[in-house]
Amino acid sequence: MLFLRAWAAHPLRIAAVSPSSSSLADLITSEITSASSPVIELGPGTGVFTRALVARGVPEDRLVLVEAEVGFSQLLARRFPSAHVLSIDAAHFGRAKIPGSAPAGAAISGLPLLSMSPRKVIAILDGTFDRLRPHGALYQFTYGLRCPIPRWILDRLGLKAVRIGGTMANVPPASVYRITRRRARRESGADRVRAVVDFENECKLSKPPAETAPLSGARVRMKLHS
Repeated sequence: MLFLRAWAAHPLRIAAVSPSSSSLADLITSEITSASSPVIELGPGTGVFTRALVARGVPEDRLVLVEAEVGFSQLLARRFPSAHVLSIDAAHFGRAKIPGSAPAGAAISGLPLLSMSPRKVIAILDGTFDRLRPHGALYQFTYGLRCPIPRWILDRLGLKAVRIGGTMANVPPASVYRITRRRARRESGADRVRAVVDFENECKLSKPPAETAPLSGARVRMKLHS
């Protein structure tokens, strides 16, 4: 009932017709172990993935749960009292203070990235990867046929996405992608956000750009200082 009420109030924010299944939870956490601790979860909702993380051996007090829906965050605090529950928008996660938190080994996301603006997606990715170890990974599920993060955003953030599997047992069927760094990032998060704002204004983004050539570092710097 809590899920249905949240969906009725914010259908685009929830962007699902039912809570995630145990099969999807098993898939999205399949590469995570206790050694991945601490682990970040973005948009945990009712805690289906959270339970799977605990079952994988991740200590409850080594979980950071980022949930914008107040009803869900209160539920999570009751179900996982030792976890760090942040009742904030995931786009603000990079600026959140987490006492005593070490760099995370992994992050999983149930966020509906396809319904978000490119600027917000970049803020979420920046905030998350700034808190991940150098070889840490973000696991994102999608109901679509391809990675929900456009290629041009991956290119600009120096990330790569690999599909690790799918499940037909979920409603609707879903796939999971592993997102990792593919090179050292040279610009700050603020620089990348400003660069994307310029790019959006230039292209007017009536729809996500098709295969576009990446902006060179020199061109980005020129645009940021113009």
